[in-house]
Amino acid sequence: MKAAITGVALAGLAMASAMAQESGTLAKAKANGSIVMGVRDASVPLSYAIGSGFVGYHVELCEGALKKLLPGVAIKAMAVTPSNRLPLLQNGTIDIECGSTTNNLARQQSVSFANTTYITEARFAVRTSSGITSAEDLRGRNVATPTGTTLVQRLRKLQKDGGVNLSLVTAKDHAESFLLLETGRVDAFAMDDNMLAGVISNAKTPSDFRIVGKPLGIEPIAIMLRKDDVAFKKAIDGYIAESYASGALEKLYAKWFLSSIPPRGAVINIPLSDSLRAAFAAPNDRPAEAYEDAR
Repeated sequence: MKAAITGVALAGLAMASAMAQESGTLAKAKANGSIVMGVRDASVPLSYAIGSGFVGYHVELCEGALKKLLPGVAIKAMAVTPSNRLPLLQNGTIDIECGSTTNNLARQQSVSFANTTYITEARFAVRTSSGITSAEDLRGRNVATPTGTTLVQRLRKLQKDGGVNLSLVTAKDHAESFLLLETGRVDAFAMDDNMLAGVISNAKTPSDFRIVGKPLGIEPIAIMLRKDDVAFKKAIDGYIAESYASGALEKLYAKWFLSSIPPRGAVINIPLSDSLRAAFAAPNDRPAEAYEDAR
């Protein structure tokens, strides 16, 4: 009898162990037969809408990872915004966010991040004819940035500590922010350099705009995951590491940052930086604050 009980107990422990390994996002996706991928509709070239679907560097990276980790599981894309991306991930509406989200300490309190897959510098897009070349030229002028982004805090810091008395205008997203600049309702659009290059490349007359100013900050951009889902993070990080080791990640970067991209064949033309190459070679999920400390 004792041996039988022991056998049952061991079997129970084995089952519990197996269930523990299959808990979290991977188990949810297998049970549902689908996984919901949060994407952005205007974060060129990381994640953006084209026709009835979504494309971009992070979209393609996530799709590759999910197809390998969850064969046969349907991948459903859902557009998110800067203001709703964290709560939608936390409440289970989306299972992974493949957009343009900065990894920082504040966000790490409520979500997790995969290892860094892009590093950006935040600057300003202005009209070429404006004569604006620096943050100091924005005194008394209107500057747009999307609500819910780290640029809101950076611009407020510039107002307070940098002595630049600008008027901050928060918009719904990148597209709306650029529209405000395009139509003359603001004098500058503050955002990550790759985002600015993306929207400018798709403007009616790209030469009407340029990117100016010293970097407001250096920020690591990463795929966002639910907090404490260790198995899923390990799996995504493993796929990223394998992609770098094989050369596939650099090819993917070149496809979206150095080659013509849809829908108009624009070229973003941002070469792979030394800092991003270093992050690929030594994978890490360090927050933005770590980069600030190193400057």
